[in-house]
Amino acid sequence: LARIQTDSVVMMLRELYPDLCFEIVAMSTTGDKILDTALSKIGEKSLFTKELENALERNEVDLVVHSLKDLPTSLPPGFTIGAVCKRENPLDAVVFHPKNCGKTLSLLPEKSVIGTSSLRRAAQLKKKFPHLEFRDIRGNLNTRLKKLDEKEDFSAIVLAAAGLKRMGWEDRIGQLLGPEDCLYAVGQGALAVEVRAKDQEILNMVSALHDADTVLCCIAERAFMKRLEGGCSVPVAVNTLLKDGQLYLTGAVYSLDGSDSLKETMQTSVTYPHQNEDGPNDDVQHVGITAKNVPGQAQEAAENLGVELASLLLSKGAKHILSVARQLNDA
Repeated sequence: LARIQTDSVVMMLRELYPDLCFEIVAMSTTGDKILDTALSKIGEKSLFTKELENALERNEVDLVVHSLKDLPTSLPPGFTIGAVCKRENPLDAVVFHPKNCGKTLSLLPEKSVIGTSSLRRAAQLKKKFPHLEFRDIRGNLNTRLKKLDEKEDFSAIVLAAAGLKRMGWEDRIGQLLGPEDCLYAVGQGALAVEVRAKDQEILNMVSALHDADTVLCCIAERAFMKRLEGGCSVPVAVNTLLKDGQLYLTGAVYSLDGSDSLKETMQTSVTYPHQNEDGPNDDVQHVGITAKNVPGQAQEAAENLGVELASLLLSKGAKHILSVARQLNDA
């Protein structure tokens, strides 16, 4: 999947810059190597990014393609997200064992085991489908689908719809989980291109890939997550909608079993003219994203929306829910 995502970004760049030569360097990361432990238990913030950032720092590569949801809300000094590409469907999808073909989660028998490595998915689905059991499943998409199909351990697994679509396996999606069933992860479905913050030439080049709507939605989501100090060790979920110049953000936090939760929605206007902001302000980062071709005031409004929504949840007791979830997960 990582390779397919990188190829898709390189293809867009080659179309924009036919005279440039792009060489792809493949690497594996800590998150790829540790497959016998739940992601939330490894306790490393940059599981899928560290090795790639080291190569960026050493000038061995000039840009790195990530799933945006893998990137921490605070990047190490010297790095920035130079492009956020148009978002694929951000929803979660259920892939069923062949014997359960045609079913939905609500129709599965009592005590059916569902595989997911995400605390966010498990917390929401446990509450919605109390008759099901949830168990950890790790590995890349190929591995997880193989485990599902070839063994009888899982009745179904939950994955990001975007990944399945990019792999050409959309036909495996048995059920799409809408916001009423499962809010998605911050940044889910969007690809990010990380670059050296001071490398103007590369930054200008990749900024052509920015999708303005996706940028604004993801800034709001990342600001929400950052204010909550969330990560993959706590269940935090979002849903964003940009319509008629209004950005709507729904955010939620959950206890590990989903029994305790807080959820709110807020909105803000993001209709601002694009001003040429020359001078030292043209490289302002918003939660790690540098988007010169998106109006600065709109980015600010999106970031403030995320911060305000998180502050509202914190005022209602989100900190307690998250710290209990963190302690239980660590234990």
